[in-house]
Amino acid sequence: MNRLPETALYDVIIIGGASAGLSAAIYTSRQQMKTLIVTKDVGGQALLTNEIQNFPGFLDISGFELMNKFQEQAKTYGAEFLYDEIKSIDRDGDIFVLKTNSATLKTMSVILAFGKTPRDLGVPGEEKLKGRGVSYCAVCDGPLFKGRKIAVVGVGDQAYEAVNYLANVVGELSLIHKPPRLTAGGEIVQGLIENGRVKFYPSSQIVAINGEKKVESISIKGADGKITEEKVDGVFVEIGYIAKSEFVKDIVPLNGKGEIVVNLDGTTSTSGVFACGDITQIPYKQAVISAGMGATAALSAYNYVQAKKGLTATKSDWKSIKIKG
Repeated sequence: MNRLPETALYDVIIIGGASAGLSAAIYTSRQQMKTLIVTKDVGGQALLTNEIQNFPGFLDISGFELMNKFQEQAKTYGAEFLYDEIKSIDRDGDIFVLKTNSATLKTMSVILAFGKTPRDLGVPGEEKLKGRGVSYCAVCDGPLFKGRKIAVVGVGDQAYEAVNYLANVVGELSLIHKPPRLTAGGEIVQGLIENGRVKFYPSSQIVAINGEKKVESISIKGADGKITEEKVDGVFVEIGYIAKSEFVKDIVPLNGKGEIVVNLDGTTSTSGVFACGDITQIPYKQAVISAGMGATAALSAYNYVQAKKGLTATKSDWKSIKIKG
């Protein structure tokens, strides 16, 4: 849906169409809130995963299929979709005015659920082979490479945690890192060395990921400048995330990582603005956690809008209370 009435007033506009945003939409639309999701795509990072085996209720499901189920459920309860990008958020009294490339939107509340994006290596072959051997989540995709040969690229705690986990799952593992030595604490480094299944490439970097329909090998530039090719079945990129939250910096507080600071109920310090999922400061960036946060933010938004309308709100313990507005 890409054409919306300019005068339409929504109860809630949700920015982001992945696990957090879609879960929020299911809850808000079920509560009879006029709901609009604004997103560039549906699924987010989940679309990079061909098999998800750790989402409750599904032994094995693709990220694409799971997110489609989320979207179908949200639409069933009346949620609308606008495939666009938010350019600005302003406030006019109790009403928020959001501008996209194609529309000016008005709403009583906003849920920020646009997530974080893993940093790309930016090398040839990476984009083409995402979800075909190139992964950005060791916990999510590690089991799919059981007994196979993989490479991890990165440095610091995020990369080392991935290596520690994957080394006990896969057959062979190579760690490619730019610094000449590992930079984590002594015990972590010692554990990696003693593991015996990890091959180290210090002062090195991946310059290409090779393969047609799936990852077949990587090209590694060593400290001496020479490029060698190593056959692998998968590449795990663990070089951090980008929080693309610049456009909300004047609306809600951000921490040093660009994450939105939220309370346990999904509220922010700005009345009427809520946030959930990977874009918040809450740790453990997993789809199931984002989904739960989406539901929490949705119920908080519902309570807020009901209070603004002078109606009865429902707390998360399902007891009805009368909010004095």
